[in-house]
Amino acid sequence: MTFQDRTAIVTGAGGGFGEGIAKHLAALGAAVVVADIRGDEATRVAAEITKAGGRAVGTTTDVTKDADVRAMVDLALQSFGRLDIMVNNAGTTHKNRPMLDVDETTFDRVFDTNVKSLYLSAKHSVPVFRKAGHGVIINIASTAGVRPRPGLTWYNGSKGAAIILTKSMAAELAPDHIRVNAINPVMGETGLLKDFLPGEDSAEVRARIISTIPLGRLSQPMDIARACAFLASDDADFITGVCLEVDGGRCV
Repeated sequence: MTFQDRTAIVTGAGGGFGEGIAKHLAALGAAVVVADIRGDEATRVAAEITKAGGRAVGTTTDVTKDADVRAMVDLALQSFGRLDIMVNNAGTTHKNRPMLDVDETTFDRVFDTNVKSLYLSAKHSVPVFRKAGHGVIINIASTAGVRPRPGLTWYNGSKGAAIILTKSMAAELAPDHIRVNAINPVMGETGLLKDFLPGEDSAEVRARIISTIPLGRLSQPMDIARACAFLASDDADFITGVCLEVDGGRCV
């Protein structure tokens, strides 16, 4: 599997799953735009990719802002001359709590980051893909959109929306040779873990969560990165509209 002569944008790539995806795609030969609202972290990841012999540029991007997303896509074209893969990884959540304890501002932030960002990404990447005659979009959704549980209701809803949007985009964009797939990670070792957990981050709480995952562990960034690379590759050129659980059996 190789991504030589291909360019990918990975949002939310300043840490967690996004950092793993960006570094893995770069190691496989892709030029990568590392986008994150935390510009210093995006710069760090891009520098580490470059130091390892890859090609990358970091940028500060708020995926809920049209101008930022447009600039991110423009940066890919200016820096590397093309765009082939759009990975919508940036996401957020609310603290695990009863649904009516989540305030409106937090609700808006969750849906803007997890859902509106997919609209803005498509608005600016799809015309580029159509002009090139091909393209790949990968949305990082969640098992929460497949098997929702109490305490994360509004987050669950945002990821359910991401899953349906993936399938609808896949159907609509297939005639343009643009493939759209999603990955549904189970709870993982990222900066959002403390918010997902029902209670404090303790060994006992983690053990309770892990007991619901048949393969017996939380997800890791490389688990998601490998799945992302496969779906973005030519090996998956007849796969579109798929929402792939990378969950250790959680959704079985």
